Amino acid sequence: MNELLTIENLHVAVNGNKEIISGLNLRIGESEFHVVMGPNGSGKSTLALTLMGHPRYRITHGRILFMGEEIASLTPNERGRRGIFMAFQQPKVVDGVRIKDYLTLLLTKVKGMDPLKTGKIIRKTLREVWFSEDILGRYINEGFSGGEKKRFEILQALLLKPKLLILDEPDSGVDIDSLSLISSKLRKMHGEGIAVLLITHYGRILQHVDPRILHVHILREGRIVMSGQEELVERIEQEGFRKIFEECGCNE
Repeated sequence: MNELLTIENLHVAVNGNKEIISGLNLRIGESEFHVVMGPNGSGKSTLALTLMGHPRYRITHGRILFMGEEIASLTPNERGRRGIFMAFQQPKVVDGVRIKDYLTLLLTKVKGMDPLKTGKIIRKTLREVWFSEDILGRYINEGFSGGEKKRFEILQALLLKPKLLILDEPDSGVDIDSLSLISSKLRKMHGEGIAVLLITHYGRILQHVDPRILHVHILREGRIVMSGQEELVERIEQEGFRKIFEECGCNE
């Protein structure tokens, strides 16, 4: 299988020289499903935002390759056009930008679609994530619940069909029905060949994903301290992270 994302000895600093990612290595092949887990403050969100090119996070050492290309100098827009999409942990309200205009712009500018053909696709995909057409006239995330904001992130991913889908804690702040929907859509997109990098605290979002396909990584203080498969998720659910850190000798 061809390698899609390569992270080599990555060090990332924020707020001056405070290092959050400390020598992280990770390789994701095409169509693979990777899960990054770890306690608060372990660097999970920093990793996601660095991959997407957030200007607050500065790479001080190492490199990130996407499809063999060094992407550290690329803007978030350029990374998006190459096939990277990130679903945010806390999606923001964007006043003044109507959802219909935004989704149309996504399909025309990122996917190169004819504007006249976007309406039918948008309406169909809305229904897949339990939205009615009424939201098209609203501003982005205006008045949305936590679950609706996360479903709107999934809606964008379904429309764009990226090569790599990064999800930063899509299970936080959502009700059980939205969680079930998000989980099933992840399975659908992965089945269509999209590589997934899922960042989460809990294994419950994986309820609709075949556990045999999972590549699981445990993050602590900005580096991966253990990798495995579905059994790691089960252990964390049963024992917590402390036992894992004791086993790897990194609980100091």
